Amino acid sequence: MAFTPSSLRIGILGAGQLGKMLAQEASKLDIELHFLDKSKDYPAGKISRFFTEGDFKLYNDVLQFGKDLDVIGIEIEEVNIDALFELKNMGKTIIPDPEILKLIQDKGLQKVFYIKNGIPTAPFWIFDNLQSIHKALESNEISFPFVQKLRIGGYDGRGVTIVKTKDDLGKLLEGPSIVEKMADIHKELSVICISTSTTERLAYEVVEMEFNSDSNLVEYLLSPAQISLGTKEQAQQIALEICKLLEIQGLLAVEMFLNKDGSIWVNEIAPRPHNSGHHTLDNGSCSQFANQVRALAKLPAGQVESDKFAIMINLIGQEGYIGPVKYIGIEDCSKITGVNIHLYGKSETRPHRKMGHVCITDLNLDKCKEKANFVRQTILVIS
Repeated sequence: MAFTPSSLRIGILGAGQLGKMLAQEASKLDIELHFLDKSKDYPAGKISRFFTEGDFKLYNDVLQFGKDLDVIGIEIEEVNIDALFELKNMGKTIIPDPEILKLIQDKGLQKVFYIKNGIPTAPFWIFDNLQSIHKALESNEISFPFVQKLRIGGYDGRGVTIVKTKDDLGKLLEGPSIVEKMADIHKELSVICISTSTTERLAYEVVEMEFNSDSNLVEYLLSPAQISLGTKEQAQQIALEICKLLEIQGLLAVEMFLNKDGSIWVNEIAPRPHNSGHHTLDNGSCSQFANQVRALAKLPAGQVESDKFAIMINLIGQEGYIGPVKYIGIEDCSKITGVNIHLYGKSETRPHRKMGHVCITDLNLDKCKEKANFVRQTILVIS
C-alpha cells in the first residue's frame, strides 16, 4: 500500500515541548501535524503552520478542531473528554481512546484499575475531602508517613504532597484525593511502551530517575537502569501487561517504585510522550516521539533497543529568576562529543519551569556520567 503523507490529517491537543518534538519527528516522514492550544507562541506553534488558538479543555474548541481531522492525539491528559467521545462517534480515531483518558485523568480510578487487575501498587485509601483524612488519622485507619495526591488535575509534581508528621498536615491539599502508604524506595523507574496495533507491544529499556525534592520534577535520568536482569524483565512485563489490559494504541509511560525489599509498585501511567523518554531522541533507538507519530499514522513501530548509555538532565529555571530566558554554559557543553542539547523555545523562565533538556550518550557508563556531571554543573537557566 502506498504511503501518502499529504493525505494524513493528524491533530494534537496541546502545543508545549512534547508537541514540538512530535512535530520535529513527524517532519522526517513529511507529516505535518495540526495543533490546538491557547497561543501560537507555545513551543509547537513556533514550528507548525497548522495551528488553532483555543482551549483543549473546552468542549466546543476541541470539537471544532477535530471535526475536519482523521486522527487526534494528545500531549497532555487534561483535555475535554466529552468532545473526544463525540469525535469518536463521528468516526475519528482518538489515540489514546477516550475511555483510557477518562481512567487516567482520575488517580482514584487508576488505583482501582491496578487492584482489580492484580497490578502491584502502593496500598491506598480514597477520600472526598480533608475532613475525612483527619478522621482517618484519628481512628488510625491511616498513619504517618503518607503521600496525598489529588484525584484530578495533578501534573508535573503539582497536586502531590508528602506528609511525614503532624507538622506537615498544613500542607494537605483540598479536594477529592487518594492517600498512599509511602514507599520504601530504592530507585524510581520508568518503562515506556509503544503499541501500534492490537498485537504489537514493545517496551523500551527500563530507566532510573532522580527527582528534585522541591519541584517533584525529574532532574536526572539514566538509561538503562542499573538493576538486575530479573528486575528489568519484571518491570517491562508489568508495563506491557498494563498496555494489554488497556488495549492502548500509541505510547504508555509507566512510572514505578523499586522498593528496598525488591518489590515493584506501579506509581502512575501517562498515555503520551513522557519526560522519562526524552533520551530516546539520541540513544540509538527509534525515539518515543517518532514511534508516537508512527502510531498516529498507522505505521509499524520502530526499534526500541538502544546502542549506548544515556543520561538525560532537565534544564529547569533557576530559583530567583523570572523573565526573558538566558542560558549559561551552552557553548562549553556544545563542544563535548555525545552532548545533545534540546531547548524548548519558551521565551520566559521562572523557578522550576522546564526549559529544555540535555541528553548525554557514550558507550562507556563512567564516561557518560563524567560528561553528565560537567553539564549539570555548567548549564544554568536564568533571566
